Amino acid sequence: MDAIVTAGGVPKEGDPLYEYTQGAPKAMLDLAGKPMVQWVLDALSESQAIERVVVVGLDEELGLYCSKPLFFIPNQGSMLENIYAGANKILSLNPNAGVLLSVSSDIPAITGEIVDWMVSEIEKGEYDVYYNVITRQDMENRFPGSKRSFTRFKDVEVCGGDMTAFRASMLNTEGSVWQELIGARKNVFRQAAIIGFGTLFLLAFRQLTLDDAVERVAKRLQIRARAIRCPYPELGMDVDKPFQMDLLHAELAQREAL
Repeated sequence: MDAIVTAGGVPKEGDPLYEYTQGAPKAMLDLAGKPMVQWVLDALSESQAIERVVVVGLDEELGLYCSKPLFFIPNQGSMLENIYAGANKILSLNPNAGVLLSVSSDIPAITGEIVDWMVSEIEKGEYDVYYNVITRQDMENRFPGSKRSFTRFKDVEVCGGDMTAFRASMLNTEGSVWQELIGARKNVFRQAAIIGFGTLFLLAFRQLTLDDAVERVAKRLQIRARAIRCPYPELGMDVDKPFQMDLLHAELAQREAL
């Protein structure tokens, strides 16, 4: 399987991380002696399942490395455009690509084992989109200071993970709903409103199970989708604020010392 690493974000003035980036890409934040994105590339290097990697938003002059064939393309302006560009680059290298893995550059605690677990879950079914969710209990047990936002469904309370997958054939799918959903990716109520106000009402009053929600989204977008209940909180431990950066700096420094 081939992987796209999305690394196009550059914090602007007023962003909690601007003080640390000063106009540089967020992916290049130093964590325990390495750029944050390098930890992600290390995990992809360790993976037995990943064949090649495309980084979107950075260039090869930054000195990043990976044991797999590594390619760079510039930032395209939005997350959706970056994912499309990365997928098209992979298809130019591997026209027979099936499912593509999309990995955020700001989840540096992931490992090759976690990547391989994700690929093994993908291989269990025939879906168009695969999305990770982590329960509140698992997240807070593993990273008690993470202060993640959670969505409460009828049967479970979860946050989203930042490693997803999609079938390459979906590149031909057009429509503003995709753009809106990407823009609302961190606000489940906005996502529900885009899908339909009935869904928003049911979610607000906690009448949807997780599987119900996935089914409604899939029907609205005319896709086959699966929400994977992930046992690895590392997939949900992203860096959006300084205290999360400090938490992961300590985590990764301890890992390096072992």
